[in-house]
Amino acid sequence: MMTIGHINRLSPDDFIATFADIAEHSPWVAARAAERRPFSHRAAMVDAFQQVVRMADEAEQFALLRAHPDLAGRAARAGQLTSDSALEQKGVGLDTLSDDEFARFHTLNEDYRSRFGIPFIYAVKGATKHDILAAFEARLNATQCEEFMTALTQVLRIIRFRLTDRVAD
Repeated sequence: MMTIGHINRLSPDDFIATFADIAEHSPWVAARAAERRPFSHRAAMVDAFQQVVRMADEAEQFALLRAHPDLAGRAARAGQLTSDSALEQKGVGLDTLSDDEFARFHTLNEDYRSRFGIPFIYAVKGATKHDILAAFEARLNATQCEEFMTALTQVLRIIRFRLTDRVAD
């Protein structure tokens, strides 16, 4: 784990290289968060990353959402996830789904993406596959606006979880 003191001393390029993957395939989030240093503590760093996402324009936010992989999707089965995504999905057992469970996730992923134009995003830490499936089915009934906000909220949770795992308090 890195300390805030060490993080505050990183060059901008080193900061971006270290934290580029905090927001899935969106290093611009780390680049903008780097400009908000120095951080007084881990919570301030988490807040900086989250504020960058909140303050991004809608096109950037949609791009950030679209950068996320499907949960238990084909990329997961093919081993093509980022290391964070792979660990998170493995941590809740999405890497050991039966063929029937995988087919259910696949259908829900397709239905969700077709309805909202983004992948289903869920901060899986501490959840079960049953929690995720229940959220999947409930969120398919949301409006486009509601789901956009819910997906962004889930991204903010993912950012918090990932930074908490890497940065000392």
